[in-house]
Amino acid sequence: MLIEICANSFLSARNAQLAGADRIELCAELGVGGITPSHGLIKKITEELDIPVNVLIRPRSGNFCYDDAEFDIMKRDIAFCKEAGCAGIVSGILTSDNEPDEERTRELVELTRPLTFTFHRAFDWVTDPLQTADLLKTLEVDRILTSGQKTVAALGMDLLVALREKCEGKPVIMPGGGINENNIADFVRNGFGEVHFSATVFRQVLHNTPEISMNSPKFLDETAIPFSDIDKIRRISDRLKQETES
Repeated sequence: MLIEICANSFLSARNAQLAGADRIELCAELGVGGITPSHGLIKKITEELDIPVNVLIRPRSGNFCYDDAEFDIMKRDIAFCKEAGCAGIVSGILTSDNEPDEERTRELVELTRPLTFTFHRAFDWVTDPLQTADLLKTLEVDRILTSGQKTVAALGMDLLVALREKCEGKPVIMPGGGINENNIADFVRNGFGEVHFSATVFRQVLHNTPEISMNSPKFLDETAIPFSDIDKIRRISDRLKQETES
């Protein structure tokens, strides 16, 4: 069975290589489901490690429906990953109704070639996973990363097996989400050839909770997208001008 590690740092990627993993999915910010990592991190890993690197192309947290500017950023990041020597791209786009965006997904797949393309866990939001799998097959997606539309893959086993049997390896169904040493044998027994997990542990770096936290729970709300508001910027700028001119 092929093991893919979801790596969020150079340390995680190096540990995956040292532990004998077959591949990494490189991302940043696991707490929001992952976003595109920095170009510097991508280059450091591809230049200093030997493990194959698939890079998550997701410009922000929240939903998987992107405007034109975000889509352009995704395409630029894919071009960079190809130049950097990555093995594959991990991405996906949905419509505002959480249906697969066929046109834009096709464009990303074509731009990715000759690298492999994995459709990520946006798949777990679609309303008809079996029909979506058929569509992704026609788009020549290589792999679908999914938890079987459950919070963890072990609970989504029925759908995962149904998808594997339906797709027959095109695309590959790669379970991911909550896979560990206690349940990985279940995925072997059910015939999966690849699995995805992060094997995350937490290293304490501060012994006291900071008086001023840099974390903001509001930014973890998947139903809303944070952005700098033009009217709010203007109001603050106008107030500044009033104060400086008085």
